[in-house]
Amino acid sequence: MTDTAEMGVPELRDVEISMLFTALKRGWSDMKRAPGFGFVFASAYVIVGIVLAAITWVTGQSYWLIFAAVGFPLVGPFAAVGLYEVSRRIAQGRALDIYKIFGVVAQQGRRQLPSICAIIIMIFLFWFFIAHMIFALFLGLSTMTNVSSSYEVYLTSNGLMMLGVGSAIGAAFALILYMVTVISMPLLLDREVDFVTAMITSFQTVTTNPLPMLLWAAFIAVVTFVAMLPAFLGLYFVLPLLGHASWHLYDQIVVRDAV
Repeated sequence: MTDTAEMGVPELRDVEISMLFTALKRGWSDMKRAPGFGFVFASAYVIVGIVLAAITWVTGQSYWLIFAAVGFPLVGPFAAVGLYEVSRRIAQGRALDIYKIFGVVAQQGRRQLPSICAIIIMIFLFWFFIAHMIFALFLGLSTMTNVSSSYEVYLTSNGLMMLGVGSAIGAAFALILYMVTVISMPLLLDREVDFVTAMITSFQTVTTNPLPMLLWAAFIAVVTFVAMLPAFLGLYFVLPLLGHASWHLYDQIVVRDAV
């Protein structure tokens, strides 16, 4: 088989909850079969997280780590493409050639992936802008308080309101991004389709299958947040599992042409 992608948006099945369990089972199998690739692709995500945390800490603005923790999962799709390709090759019975896999990942730079990544970056930066406004609104007038070291400020009424509002708005940003990327990211790897059509297809898939797709979103959010707590190191396990499983969820939804 070749790496040439088929044209256009394929026919999509309705999503069933049982597909989520099947995707996780197959993702776990792929993760065990190719652990090295999972480690490599997860490392990029973990290193960025550690660097981001270090910058906020060294600059004395550690309060930004709260907003970064909420917004950081937004950049997750960047590390997913390589994992999708590994799972695709395993399912097709193709060799896990490291040069070809990284070649396919590099090839995405000449397709539609950079455009959707630009959308992700804009959403992430806009979230930080909104987060700055939320902080200024609730704690901007907290005089004689170093919010970087005096963490008790977050237990005040304004601090708790800031955390609540910030978490809710951050969750809304993450949900929007999830809706436009959960199907579009593997779709862009699998097919020749423009990124706008891919994002619309992904959004429609979530809205027409709300229960299973929102359950999948909640699962991703919970396990990713828990994985970030031990210095992001839990992502070495969670990110490969979710990456492989996300491909298998997409692969179950797509109606493949009979050969």
